[in-house]
Amino acid sequence: MKNLKPSKQLTLDKLPFVTKESTSTAARVSEKQIVITEISVSTKVAEIALKVAFKLVPSKTAFSKIQFDLFFNNQQISSKSIRILQGSLANDDFELTPALDMNGIPAGTYTLKVEMYELWSTGERFSQAKKGLAVDYVPQTRESKFVRVPIVKSVAGTDLSVISDSEKNLYNEIEKAIKKEYVSNRDDW
Repeated sequence: MKNLKPSKQLTLDKLPFVTKESTSTAARVSEKQIVITEISVSTKVAEIALKVAFKLVPSKTAFSKIQFDLFFNNQQISSKSIRILQGSLANDDFELTPALDMNGIPAGTYTLKVEMYELWSTGERFSQAKKGLAVDYVPQTRESKFVRVPIVKSVAGTDLSVISDSEKNLYNEIEKAIKKEYVSNRDDW
């Protein structure tokens, strides 16, 4: 009889166990997170300053580039690619401050939404984070920013003589001239 060697061809019941490495790659992808910690706005003259603070988990070294999309009333108005610097002095907390030009936009309540994600070369989005905010926008004008303090135009009184600023300056100049003349005359004696 012939001595049969086992076949080197793999069959379904004799597949090698390789899921350990593939699951660790999937686990690494799922462990990575972008956490949006704060969204706040401040209204300025004809603009809204948006502050977006976020954190990269487990650390910045797990990310190289993330995508930042900004939506105004569910319409995308900006999409930026952000490169994460890997220097030793950088930390894992970051802050973006886009400014929205609000010229021509009437007062009202608007929604701002931020989406952040890691975009892979295959077009897949990983580590996606979303956060929204409703903003009551009231346009400020330059005049509304000034502190309104009334200016005194005139002061009048019965049996009183009120000295204006110009008269006061004139009296001060006369007084200085008299003092200067007095000092110069005293030295000559």
